[in-house]
Amino acid sequence: MLRNPFYRILIVGTTLFLAWYFVYEWYLRDHSMADEWVIHHLTVSSEQILKGLGYELTDYAFTGLHNRVGIANAPGVMIGAACDGLVLFALFAVFVIAYPGSSRHRWWFIPTGILLIHYLNALRVVALTIIISWKKEWLSFNHDYTFTILVYSIVFGLWWIWVKKFPAEKTIVPEAK
Repeated sequence: MLRNPFYRILIVGTTLFLAWYFVYEWYLRDHSMADEWVIHHLTVSSEQILKGLGYELTDYAFTGLHNRVGIANAPGVMIGAACDGLVLFALFAVFVIAYPGSSRHRWWFIPTGILLIHYLNALRVVALTIIISWKKEWLSFNHDYTFTILVYSIVFGLWWIWVKKFPAEKTIVPEAK
C-alpha cells in the first residue's frame, strides 16, 4: 500500500506532520529557542538586505526587542512565531520525505529548500517593512494575501521540482519466464 504515492503521502505525511505538530506544541515552542533563533536570523537578514538597499533603520536593539525590523521614521514590523516559517520548513520536509524519491537527493534537497524558504521569508519581511513605511494601510492585505500566496506558491514549486526531477530509483524486476 505504501508503494502507491498517494497512500504513502497520506499515511507517512500525516504521521510525520502530526509528530512534528505535537513535538512543536508540547516541547519546542515552550522549551527551546527554535522560534527565537529563526526570528533573530530573519531580523538580522532583513536588516542587512534593507541596509544594502540604502535604507536607514530604526534601532530596536536598545529596547530589547529583537523581533522587529523598521525603516527610520516609519512604523516597523514585528516577526512573531506564527510568521517565522518553522511550520513551512516542517511541511516542506514532510512532503519530501513522504513522497517517493531518491533518498540520496533528500539529504541536500531538504536543507536547500528550507534555506530557500527562510531567505524568501526574509525578503517578505523586507517587502513588508518597505510597504509599511510607504503606506501603512497596505500592510494587512499584503501580509495576509499577497505574500501568503507567493510563499506557498514557491513551496508548491519546490515540491513540484522534487516530484518531477528526483523520482524514486526504479528497481529492476527480472521478467518471469
